[in-house]
Amino acid sequence: MKEQSTKAVAKKKFFKMVFSRAGIFVILILVQMLIFLGIPYYLKEYATFIYSVMSLMEIIVLVYIINTEGNPAFKLSWILCVMAVPVVGTIFYIYVHLQLETRFVQNRLAALRMETEPYMDQDQKITDALWEGKSANAQLSYYLSHQLGFPTYRNTEAEYFPVGEAKFASMIKELEKAEKFIFMEYFIVEEGIMWNTILEILKRKAAEGVEVRFMYDGMCAFDLLPYSYPKKLQKYGINCKMSNKIRPFVSTIQNNRDHRKICVIDGQVGYVGGVNLADEYINEKERFGHWKDTAVLLRGDAVQSLTMIFLQMWDVDMRGVEPYGKYLTKKADTLNEKLGYVIPYADSPFDHENVGEEVYFHILNHAKKYVHIMTPYLILDNEMLTTLIRAAKSGIEVIIIMPHIPDKWYAFAVAKTYYKELIEGGVQIYEYTPGFVHAKIFVSDDDTATVGSINLDFRSLYLHFENGVFIYDNPEVQKVEDDFQNTLAKCHKVTVTEVRNRGILMKMAGQILRLVAPLM
Repeated sequence: MKEQSTKAVAKKKFFKMVFSRAGIFVILILVQMLIFLGIPYYLKEYATFIYSVMSLMEIIVLVYIINTEGNPAFKLSWILCVMAVPVVGTIFYIYVHLQLETRFVQNRLAALRMETEPYMDQDQKITDALWEGKSANAQLSYYLSHQLGFPTYRNTEAEYFPVGEAKFASMIKELEKAEKFIFMEYFIVEEGIMWNTILEILKRKAAEGVEVRFMYDGMCAFDLLPYSYPKKLQKYGINCKMSNKIRPFVSTIQNNRDHRKICVIDGQVGYVGGVNLADEYINEKERFGHWKDTAVLLRGDAVQSLTMIFLQMWDVDMRGVEPYGKYLTKKADTLNEKLGYVIPYADSPFDHENVGEEVYFHILNHAKKYVHIMTPYLILDNEMLTTLIRAAKSGIEVIIIMPHIPDKWYAFAVAKTYYKELIEGGVQIYEYTPGFVHAKIFVSDDDTATVGSINLDFRSLYLHFENGVFIYDNPEVQKVEDDFQNTLAKCHKVTVTEVRNRGILMKMAGQILRLVAPLM
């Protein structure tokens, strides 16, 4: 039995490797080798013609890349890829950018946004009050509302969780109170103490007549859950689906993972943050030392946005629209000014807006005293690198907490290539010595914070579906800063000398991988 299990795991890992982007790239490299070896021997008469066609295709693709819109870092990586391995690079670029399925998703999401817009209307009184307070945040509010449909709310309590265990304990209590519906959307789900506990509650609630919808990213089907797992949950009365199913070779959307973490209960309570549904996130299983993660509970008017963000993603692969009005919740009649302002937001790779990065830019550009950051990955485009350094050179205290024990060696190697430039520019970098930091937070000036699923890397900022919550003038912001300081006390400060003394192999690996970091 154990031998069969081992073989099954090995088989899954093999298919995951073969059908990943890296696997496809290796296959295309082999194809190119065969072409170049075969042409001189088997197609001598047509060799000149074939090489000419290949060269023409390469030139056309390069011209197209240079003239496309988008981040220059992606363009440079693709240009390098095409020029270094012409056949592979050209075919791979065309394969990735055919975007047949992603165009459908893009159009569908745009249509769903129009359908849900009436349920995410902006109260003008709230934005007027925000203009009278901090005009810079009022500008962000305007951008998120008018460009993307994410309104600013008041009358919303926030509760910050400094570790996954605290979020898990709270979520169990709130799930037990559910009477109408439970919506959950997560990137990673793995059987164990955390998920099994939640599943038992969901099964019981579904049996009681509560509408339960559960959605997770299709990547889990490779090595965490069986491909048929949604059918298993549906037998319990849980409406379950995989977002972005993996379909080998023909799936152009497999590069755009659903990295969101959302839980909505009766439209009254919502959770966001970095905590997935697996035991390492609550330190019931140790993988990379102590797992440091964060999350936020919202209670009140702002949960309405989380409900609609979930439903937009849920309905992507469905025809027509559903009665969104039935999930509306009554807003508070009186104003509680102590609760400040809350903006739940989401990011999509198809809306031509880098929402997560814009929120981070906003905090960095309008800080007056400090910006404190936790992130598991640090793979930066030039704009973010410049903004971090400019803030530090302007007298703002910019501190970044990174893991000391990484989960992906190659991502850590690339991250360290930025350390020297950041530190010399005035940015302070610390590593969390007890283990791995998976938290994604920005907190500034004791009054502004954002917590969500968005890492400081190309995948989160440009390629994945993400979400977060922006909080201003709320008492919970101070708890975010307190947690940062408590975490900082367990960290080691990285120096330029330490960076210079890194092993030569790790340096070389990081520098080489940085060339293609946007495509990783």
